[in-house]
Amino acid sequence: MTKYLFEATYVGEGIKGLMREGGTRRREALVKALESVGGSLESFYYAFGDTDVLGVFEVPEQSDAAALALMINSTGSVRVRLRPLMEPEDIDAAAQKTPVYRPPGQ
Repeated sequence: MTKYLFEATYVGEGIKGLMREGGTRRREALVKALESVGGSLESFYYAFGDTDVLGVFEVPEQSDAAALALMINSTGSVRVRLRPLMEPEDIDAAAQKTPVYRPPGQ
């Protein structure tokens, strides 16, 4: 399973819904969404500033994360951004690979 850092910002009606429902009910909604694709929530925090919510979740497939992001963003109430998280061992493995690359203009 892959872990993802998520950052979300409530917009428009999403802010009103958060105020009406409260934070724990919105967290519960995310837990149910994750469970629907075989995932789980590791951490969930509210913040203020540019980001309203952030945390970490885990899902079996990259397409599951993409499906969740598409579904959530399509509501127009929340803007979510995902970042896949890697273990130190993943970086070790990447450092052993030697891809071929030509910089622009060279």
